[in-house]
Amino acid sequence: MKFASAVLCLSGFFAAWGQQADVRQTPHVIIIGVDGLSVEGVTTAKTPRIHELMARGAWTLEARGVMPTLSSPNWASMITGAGPEQHGITSNGVLLQKMVTLPAVCRDAEGMFPTMFEVLRMQSPASHIAIFHDWPGFADLVEKHAPDVMQHERGADRTTRVAIDYWKQKRPELMFVHLDNVDHTGHEYGWGSHEYNKAVADADGYLGEFVDMLREQGAQDSTYVLVTSDHGGKGREHGKNSLQEIQIPWILVGPGVMPGRVAASVYTFDTAATVAWIFDVNPPDCWIGRPVISVFAPAMTAARNLERHIVQGNCGPQRTSTGIIAWGLPQNGDDASGHPADAARKGQN
Repeated sequence: MKFASAVLCLSGFFAAWGQQADVRQTPHVIIIGVDGLSVEGVTTAKTPRIHELMARGAWTLEARGVMPTLSSPNWASMITGAGPEQHGITSNGVLLQKMVTLPAVCRDAEGMFPTMFEVLRMQSPASHIAIFHDWPGFADLVEKHAPDVMQHERGADRTTRVAIDYWKQKRPELMFVHLDNVDHTGHEYGWGSHEYNKAVADADGYLGEFVDMLREQGAQDSTYVLVTSDHGGKGREHGKNSLQEIQIPWILVGPGVMPGRVAASVYTFDTAATVAWIFDVNPPDCWIGRPVISVFAPAMTAARNLERHIVQGNCGPQRTSTGIIAWGLPQNGDDASGHPADAARKGQN
């Protein structure tokens, strides 16, 4: 009986696997985060390249960030698969405020809550990971040892050029690109202003350069591209509690992704969980994000599930966890001072 079950399990696996063999190569993922890109900006400004991605991929204009709708808490939530309640980052750490006001529910030896970069590095050590960021504060959110390169460039145009040149030379498995021109313009002229919409159109052009590069490199159909934002804005600011600030676009194209509007709820911390699913690595137990499985073709998800079950020696449900103790719990009496970014600021005061 057990033998028959095993045969059925294996036959189902190979049937599903055969349909999806082309997507089981080593994944390549490019995440482009446009700081301050609002849903209204996507729908009002001239964004033909964003809409080209929406036509080819899965998308929602009703994804949500976290509160407060500030950059550090939201970028952190996106890359850690958790909210401020878990990672503890509640501000940008300016005007004498601490960036981290709560002890993280789990942390590594450096005091950092685990990001998707760290998770991929631990479970797939040979992976090439690159980060290029237009806003210098992004580096405070990432473990310094996790990426192969983490480079700050001044200006969205230069950040785009440097990131594209690097991808063509190295083809990293995971690249994260942060662009800041839209947020800057929103603060100066206001979200929804003519100048803001022009900045969104410029960002749309930068996104198009990545798409064109992948097409020229013959990698468009084999590379995942995820476009999203940290927050929107209202007037000349963000950080309050409104839909204009918390709703963000979330667009994913790539092998096995079904085109169309995403019916399921999507939160910014689901981004890290989705990336972990694409790379087939296990998320830490302290993450709360869930992979947006509904965007992938059923045959792809079936093959993945069957593969995992067979590797574990059964065809039943399996619990997804790290399987190792990688991140410790804060001890009694711990405060948030263990985060290296706040420790560095404390030394500067």
